[in-house]
Amino acid sequence: MISTTVKSVVLAAALAIGGSALAQDKLLNVSYDVAREFYKDYNAAFANHYKKTTGKDVKIDQSHAGSSAQARAVNDGLEADVVTFNTTTDVQFLADNGVVAKDWAKQFPHDAAPTTSTMLFLVRKGNPKNIKDWNDLTRPDVKVVVVNPKTGGNGRYAYLAAWGSVREKGGSDADAAAYITQLYKNVPVLAKGGRDATATFLQRNVGDVLITFESEVVSVEREFGKGKVDAVYPSVSITTENPVAVVQRTTAKKGSGELAKAYLDYLYSEEAQDIAAKHAIRPRSEAALAKYQDQFKPIQQFTVAKYFGTLNQAQKEHFNDGGKFDQLYQGSAK
Repeated sequence: MISTTVKSVVLAAALAIGGSALAQDKLLNVSYDVAREFYKDYNAAFANHYKKTTGKDVKIDQSHAGSSAQARAVNDGLEADVVTFNTTTDVQFLADNGVVAKDWAKQFPHDAAPTTSTMLFLVRKGNPKNIKDWNDLTRPDVKVVVVNPKTGGNGRYAYLAAWGSVREKGGSDADAAAYITQLYKNVPVLAKGGRDATATFLQRNVGDVLITFESEVVSVEREFGKGKVDAVYPSVSITTENPVAVVQRTTAKKGSGELAKAYLDYLYSEEAQDIAAKHAIRPRSEAALAKYQDQFKPIQQFTVAKYFGTLNQAQKEHFNDGGKFDQLYQGSAK
């Protein structure tokens, strides 16, 4: 016979074990395509930090695809606790639909963008086509791989960087539109997202140059090995921001708001900023930037605001159905 005292101890232990399992916090981060390696490392760092500060374990699930496709999935019911995108329009889309807070950009520092990047060119090793700047991308002997701006922030920033490169050199909007038409004539296929574009370029061996985020250089080297591509920094490019937000629709339902905020807050920590720099994502931290200054080559950059107002304005004018991109892309197919 097992004594009542022993039974009580066993029951208490079982409840403690069960309670511990139930106490494990869970979080889903829905993110953009080329950030998967960064968040793999960041999640491990955050889990360690969370354990030290709360005594609890946390399980972080990830979902990666084109930024805009992810925003639509969350809007349609995917229960993300947080979103970490590469363009503010995708977060604003969720805010407009009541999925995230209207004032999401004021809930974290730097307008809720803990990191930035820029757009550059990846070319085949040795740069056989001698591609140096934006004007080379319209040469008849050059094929360009780029993301569809209708499906991914990578593609929208590539388009805006190309348009702005003409304006930065004194050209008009009409000149920029003509350049865009010529550029997309050299695009054999529009990729769905950043990782799809990289696979098209390297696995399917399509194209001579890939327009993508600076951070994709590190991802390419890790996935495909060093020596496959060269990075070309054009004379000018655009500053891209990586916005984040708590998905209040989900966190209100799950009671995970505190965890979601802690997860995004820690992106601004020195540890997280250092991890971002290691993945060639430009940190906000001056200390991290100084530490990795050899990695982040100087490049003249312009902001979205300089030529497009806001990304939302650019979305309406250029990327909504029937906008300038649709008009120019159809023209490039002629």
